[in-house]
Amino acid sequence: MPHSDPKTLVSTDWLARHFNDPDLRIIDASWYLPAANRNPKAEYDAAHIPNARFFDIDEIADAKSDLPHMAPPPEKFISRMRAKGIGDGHQVVVYDGAGIISAARVWWLFHLMDKTDTAVLDGGLPKWLAEGREVEDMPPIERDRHMTVQRNAQLVRNVTQVAAAAKLKDAQILDARSEARFKGQAPEPREGLRSGHIPNSKNLPFQELLNSDGTMKSVEGLTDIMAARDIDMKAPVITTCGSGVTAAIITLALERLGHKNHSLYDGSWAEWGMYNDLKVDQG
Repeated sequence: MPHSDPKTLVSTDWLARHFNDPDLRIIDASWYLPAANRNPKAEYDAAHIPNARFFDIDEIADAKSDLPHMAPPPEKFISRMRAKGIGDGHQVVVYDGAGIISAARVWWLFHLMDKTDTAVLDGGLPKWLAEGREVEDMPPIERDRHMTVQRNAQLVRNVTQVAAAAKLKDAQILDARSEARFKGQAPEPREGLRSGHIPNSKNLPFQELLNSDGTMKSVEGLTDIMAARDIDMKAPVITTCGSGVTAAIITLALERLGHKNHSLYDGSWAEWGMYNDLKVDQG
């Protein structure tokens, strides 16, 4: 696979070359855990890639759920994207202020809505800035654009489906959290959650998939990591993490490797760790 693929991952050079394409839309999907003490909207207002629209994953979410930033219903996704001037026929490029973190989540959301002409900017805003490329503080002119979506239910899993997969072992469950959180040796950042992991899941910390500059490792590098973790690339995969954000980094890596039989557990540990009737393994 070439480094730049408009359905998965594109380089800063690719974005610069296509910057003036009339059907290109850029999204700033920055989001941080509270402990980071960063305000993504304020940072966007101060400096963003020209013409980028801001995507708030906590607002463009299922308001009826008590869980954090659950995938929105299609109608809400459509209304928010139309208002941002994003619609049918657009090539979307998503970035964030950390390299590749929350951008992968929004990439997954677009694919969930069957908008597959969507890619993550490799290295995100940090790489763009490191290369001395242009940023601005002006919001883009947003003209309403028609959008149709079709939710791809194969890309998402709920707690019942994940519990069945854990019991039957008919899908590999890959957890993107740190090894210490996975083993139950470190507390969860969200209060009230138990420590540990879903039974029969495997740990694949998302940081292992990234280089030190926030870019994603090469296809060859990703292949080696999957092999080292004994992940069967021909078997189904369910990705999970703390709240469904970094799980999407594993999903993006799988898609880069041509693995198509994958889904994301949207509730992730924010849900599983909350219910005492769900079994938790440690160590």
